[in-house]
Amino acid sequence: MGGGSTAAIYSICNMYISIYQLPTKHQPFPFPFINSSHLHMPSVAPRTVSPKVDLKVYTSAVELLHDVLPALEGNEANFNVIYPHALKCRAAEQSGQPPKPGQVWIVYFTCDPEPRVQFILSCTTTETGKYPIFITTTRPTNTLSVEFIHQPMSLLVKELYRVVPVPRVYSIFAPDAIAQHFATLWTELTGVGHITQPYYAAKLTFCTKMTFRYRQATMVPGVTYELRLAVPSDIEEIAKLCHGFASESEPFVLDDAGALKEATLLVRQNQVWVHRIRQQGEDRSSIASIVAFTRNSDTLATITKVYTNPDYRRRGCAERLVRRVCKHLFMTKDKVALYVAHTNPAASKVYHRVGFAGLGDDGVAVEGVDAWTEIGFDRDVIDLGHW
Repeated sequence: MGGGSTAAIYSICNMYISIYQLPTKHQPFPFPFINSSHLHMPSVAPRTVSPKVDLKVYTSAVELLHDVLPALEGNEANFNVIYPHALKCRAAEQSGQPPKPGQVWIVYFTCDPEPRVQFILSCTTTETGKYPIFITTTRPTNTLSVEFIHQPMSLLVKELYRVVPVPRVYSIFAPDAIAQHFATLWTELTGVGHITQPYYAAKLTFCTKMTFRYRQATMVPGVTYELRLAVPSDIEEIAKLCHGFASESEPFVLDDAGALKEATLLVRQNQVWVHRIRQQGEDRSSIASIVAFTRNSDTLATITKVYTNPDYRRRGCAERLVRRVCKHLFMTKDKVALYVAHTNPAASKVYHRVGFAGLGDDGVAVEGVDAWTEIGFDRDVIDLGHW
């Protein structure tokens, strides 16, 4: 953490202002409402909210990373939903662009005595749409009791309410305990109900060079495989698979135009590989599977999309391509992360065979392999984004 920033936060941490009570939907909120047009401002000055606790709101990625970079670098997998996007925003700012509108980060520090990052909330927008609210932590998830997280979540909820419009908060994606507590508090504050059935419930897992399992690709007589980085001529076929992936990811579906846009971005940014198959006697090959990795930082890559054409399933295509992509990523990264849905045991087995941690049948807990949940809010009230 930069010396000047640390000193500023440290001095504030030694001040005292008592914690204000979380308002309910029946009580007026004690701060003026700020809509998205107000987010073109420099970072809001830190405000001490209790002894040894501090919140700071950022709208500049340069300022955010100046204050929290060591915490993110030490927890890249856990912050895979926040850190890579912040790096992109910082690069844009450092090239001379103003901070991008619609980007807000709220950081919860404790001071004991030096400031330490405990939780980071992000409310950000990408080329493909508005992200959910992401919250993650530097703490092990087994320490996140309701008693421990209640104060941090209460303060983050209030601060988020203060700086973004209520309809912008269409879902929360975070480790289970955080997501559930945030959703309850947000509903209490705003009156916007949350949906009982999660949009997504998954396990965050990772593979390293040490856990990666090398295996010779199985060849089938009469079938030719081609596994490679996608090129522009693949875009139309990739778009069809992006459309298929989204159709199984309600409510984040894509129309044909949206799928084509996503496929074009993936290819242009060199973030998707394809597994092509050509059967003997066929004139041309077809894309059987795709693997995309769109959230990447210095030492971590995150696989964000694995999808196999239904016509080519149960042929080992996904495992073959995931293994090949991991091998490629390990040329420049130390770790590859991904989420696998609790309801997709077949995918868990594939990733386990490749070398992803915490997915075996033994049920042994692995540090850093955690359950995450995405909880949506009343769709009659919110403005749905896409990710």
